[in-house]
Amino acid sequence: MKVAVIQKRTTYRKFVVEEHDPLLARLLRRHDPTVKRIRASHEAHEETVREVDRALDELGADVVFRGGPRGRIPARVDLVITIGGDGTLLAASHQIGDGVPLLGINSAPDHSIGFFCGGKQGNVLSTLRRAVDGRLPRSELTRMRVDLNGKILHARILNEALFCHTSPAATSRYILRVTRGNGKFVEDDQRSSGIWIGPAAGSTAAQRSAGGKVLPLGSRRIQYVVREPYHPIGKRSRFSVGLLDEEGKLTLRSKIRDGRVFIDGHRIVHNVTIGDVLVMRRSAERLTVLGLATKRRT
Repeated sequence: MKVAVIQKRTTYRKFVVEEHDPLLARLLRRHDPTVKRIRASHEAHEETVREVDRALDELGADVVFRGGPRGRIPARVDLVITIGGDGTLLAASHQIGDGVPLLGINSAPDHSIGFFCGGKQGNVLSTLRRAVDGRLPRSELTRMRVDLNGKILHARILNEALFCHTSPAATSRYILRVTRGNGKFVEDDQRSSGIWIGPAAGSTAAQRSAGGKVLPLGSRRIQYVVREPYHPIGKRSRFSVGLLDEEGKLTLRSKIRDGRVFIDGHRIVHNVTIGDVLVMRRSAERLTVLGLATKRRT
């Protein structure tokens, strides 16, 4: 079995071990509460990396790639393993096409939620053995595609996209159009703090916090949630929260010069200006995640 291993670089490794950041070193010496967990999380992660290596050796796996979550994962692998938390798995998922199984190992379960992770520190060997034998449950997750002015920006969005003004204190202005699969559409001219759009996998995160619904993991629908919508006195918008049907799409026409669209977090960001058109729809590429079917949403 050809395996790609993706492991995160901890905050402690990056800023203390490698970059010798004087501020962080000073805070650690003072036992400042803002950095209380950094070293413990790092040590747990390093131990889990060693546990994964031992398990792969015992199972006779062929590790054909090892790197960070933004390294170039080979196209032809039988399994991708991430060591970290949900953020590591999310970043790695952007390189994984339809049908390639992904297994997350939560490397510091006392410090990380690891909702998408099918294994964790302490049970790595048994989890990997079940993955190799094909006995670990598989979940097929819907992803989202975003186009800007007719060109694909990203087709493997697992959590959400956020459209908003570049300044969090400024109003986002746009025209929202929801088009059903049969071609019929509704439209609304909106002002707000921005709008979240994403598939079911991201519905427990930002979408939920902004007032959206928690969707079943197997749902193929896309949800949009407007952040802090502005309502003129005496009026209410019908389009603050909604779902697209499976073949539907959401179109945003920007009315602001300094807009941004953030994709699956803050690292992937594109400029959007007045007159630009963003289109969000269900992606043709799903993501296969191992071990997730045994978890329950709360």
